[in-house]
Amino acid sequence: MEIAKLLAKKKFEIKYTKDEDSLSRDLSAWGLTAMGVGAIVGAGIFITPGIIAANYAGPGTMFAYILSAAVCALAALCYSEFASTIPVAGSAYAYVYTVFGELVAWIIGWALVSEYLFAVSSVAVSWSAYFQSLLSGFGINLPDFLSVSMGTPGKSGGVNIIAGMITLIIGFILAKGIKESTKLNTILVATKVIVILLFIAVAIFYIKPANYNPLLPFGFKGVLAGSAVAFYAYIGFDAVSTASEEVKNPQRDMPIGIVSSLMIASVLYAAVAAVLVGVVHYTKLNVADPVAYALQLMNQNWVAGIVSFGAVAGMTTVLLVMSYGGTRLIFAISRDGLLPKSLSKINKETHVPVFNTYTFAILASLVSMFIPLEKIAELVNIGTLFAFSTVSIGVVFLRRLDNYDELPAGFKVPLYPYIPILSFVMCVVLMTQLQAVTWMVFAAWFTFGLIIYFTYGYRHSHLHQKSDNDDDQDSDIEPTI
Repeated sequence: MEIAKLLAKKKFEIKYTKDEDSLSRDLSAWGLTAMGVGAIVGAGIFITPGIIAANYAGPGTMFAYILSAAVCALAALCYSEFASTIPVAGSAYAYVYTVFGELVAWIIGWALVSEYLFAVSSVAVSWSAYFQSLLSGFGINLPDFLSVSMGTPGKSGGVNIIAGMITLIIGFILAKGIKESTKLNTILVATKVIVILLFIAVAIFYIKPANYNPLLPFGFKGVLAGSAVAFYAYIGFDAVSTASEEVKNPQRDMPIGIVSSLMIASVLYAAVAAVLVGVVHYTKLNVADPVAYALQLMNQNWVAGIVSFGAVAGMTTVLLVMSYGGTRLIFAISRDGLLPKSLSKINKETHVPVFNTYTFAILASLVSMFIPLEKIAELVNIGTLFAFSTVSIGVVFLRRLDNYDELPAGFKVPLYPYIPILSFVMCVVLMTQLQAVTWMVFAAWFTFGLIIYFTYGYRHSHLHQKSDNDDDQDSDIEPTI
């Protein structure tokens, strides 16, 4: 095994030609923004504010969200430079392939597979819980062995059939094409934003100033720990960068879509958190549905029903965008030969990797049906932070590529190299706040990924095969920077 092959870097050559094996460029900046808001603002806005307030940051929960948003904003700037300079499917995986080489790219890609797969599965379980809550309002109640998975605390459990079904339905919608998926996502995003604004408009009149005292009962350390939990709520904006190859004008639209979606989501999260802790004392918010709980205390049951509907709509958009991101990531890895070729085969009519889409949906469906929520969510945060930190520091190496001046002129991170380095450091700091069990599970997933790479990916890599057949000086294999 040659070390040079493990560190081989992929040269990017921009290609806009359309053929039957290419993805279709149909997305605009508005579509990307809606996609980003759809991915970020989901179950987290209805659940995490209460958990963070009660256990970490108290009334200062809004600061935890702002801190997380600041870290994400730094990473978003780095993603924007990569996405506009190297506009191809695959997000962090594709970017890292060009600056750090194949092995690191595989590691990042495998970490992101865990993010998308387990994020979709965890949201599907939450979607199932909210949907069953709506059904119970009509007197329809499923038995435990069909409503929750085995091992769920307080339940006998069996198979979460609704979680499995919604995941498969999302896969079916995505297989129909990006235009259809984007239209549905835009409608659902508008619905949930209206619902969130309705909650804020109603609850703001019930705020008790005394609930803000003390503002930081756990000190700044609590805010820092809370921001690591809040980070889960922001996961998803990177899914926008996986759409680079399906954007009409990636140099302009990608930075707009990434940054604007993060800004909108940040304002919504901070506003909900600020109002929530003003209405209910933070010590009483350690519940699964803090927003609904606050509305009950205000005797606003009619709003609670609307919020439940908004939560279902919100989580549906997360399922759509995160499933989309996962399929495009797998598409990019497969196209490079590191996963079976069938996963990158494009349908001639819809220009969508249909087999890939259904495969991802089935895997996510199985996980959501049989594994409890708290087990599923363990891999999401750490995989994302790992990718964010690598992309951030990767900007420094991107600027040092020999052919950097030949790449498309896109967005450039301001205050270079300070912002990329600060983003890298802040992501690492948040990673240190995660629990030890999360690191253990991540290590197991990481090991499993390396086994797949060395038994399949290394042997089938297109980059390796090309270098073996190309003895010219223009070989794609270069020493690392």
